[in-house]
Amino acid sequence: MWFAIIAQDHPGSLDKRLAVRAEHLERLSKLQDEGRMLLAGPFPAIESESPGPAGFTGSLIVAEFASLADAEAWARVDPYVAAGVYAEVSVKPFRKVLP
Repeated sequence: MWFAIIAQDHPGSLDKRLAVRAEHLERLSKLQDEGRMLLAGPFPAIESESPGPAGFTGSLIVAEFASLADAEAWARVDPYVAAGVYAEVSVKPFRKVLP
């Protein structure tokens, strides 16, 4: 089943985010290589593709996992969690309708 992983950043965490971004993207790439990634990306803090020092307010990942518990376990060990980028992470079942 698809699961939405919705994370909110701690304010002022851009430097931490940038420091572990490669590790975070490596995990996402693995999901994509396995055909389990629907989409992933950050929420810019301002209306801009490249928000610069304004940074980001969080992230959204929609990926396939065998269970909610598996999705939650995957999200718990994300490098952004370990580095203190994410203040809060929620995981919810997601049903893709369109497109």
